[in-house]
Amino acid sequence: MPNMSLPFGDDASAIDLGNNKVAVVNMDMLVRKTDVPKAMSLWQAARKAVIMNISDLAAKGAKPIALLASIGVPPNLTETDIQQIGKGLNAGAREYNTYILGGDTNEAADLIISCTAFGVCNRSHLIKRSGAKSGDYVAVTGSFGKTACGLKILIKGISAPEVQDVLVDSVLMPNARVKEGIALAKSQGATASIDSSDGLAWSLNELSRASNVGFCIDYLPIASEVETFADIHGFDSVELTLYGGEEYELLVTIKPSRWQDAKKAVESVAGNLTKIGVVTKEKQCLLKTGEKTVSIEARGWEHFKTK
Repeated sequence: MPNMSLPFGDDASAIDLGNNKVAVVNMDMLVRKTDVPKAMSLWQAARKAVIMNISDLAAKGAKPIALLASIGVPPNLTETDIQQIGKGLNAGAREYNTYILGGDTNEAADLIISCTAFGVCNRSHLIKRSGAKSGDYVAVTGSFGKTACGLKILIKGISAPEVQDVLVDSVLMPNARVKEGIALAKSQGATASIDSSDGLAWSLNELSRASNVGFCIDYLPIASEVETFADIHGFDSVELTLYGGEEYELLVTIKPSRWQDAKKAVESVAGNLTKIGVVTKEKQCLLKTGEKTVSIEARGWEHFKTK
């Protein structure tokens, strides 16, 4: 489609509705083998399928208004199982003040839940991946690394009693940053945005490529529970923070002149916006800690490859 409001490769697609309005549309698929750890219930899996899609709308600053869901049902699922999937889909949608309007079901070899999410946004507020400029601030809506730790607990059977509940909950009950995304869009301070579900490192590299810029990260948003987990088991907290995934935070770039406006807008909806670095002309993603500077590799979430 010519003159698209969002280019191919962005978090979602957008259709011009006229009167400065766009419909923002996204489709994402959950497959049990690659996206659902064994400890996750069918209710939680279905809810996650909704969150995956809602998060991509949030990254564009769009308000969710409706979803469709198509389900591939393996023959070993019971009627109760299917009811739990339906309830999980509805629960996820209602958390963000929207509804599942319908969809389709068919038999499949594995559980597949494919959702299509619809949102609306002012065309002038829409945040692309491609708008970052040298000198902009780099910011995130939360901390990172908890899901990487949670997956190690769920998949590897590692124990961490002090922080286990928080880390596991980050995997089983993720949340999308819809209010934050809409607030950032309305503040008109954000120049680029991406959903971080593929991991912080991968998302930085994707935003770098789309905007044709680089990043110098001088503050890594490591969750305190990740530091504790890493200390207990001898893991590298930086590795867990950069190269995990399944985190539905927003990674954004902000005009320096609008930083306070953007930060206040996010805080006004009970969110947080943390500056982690700056945009650079050089097309590299770098992490600077003290006197040491290292490259942030373009790798991240790899669908339970650690099994």
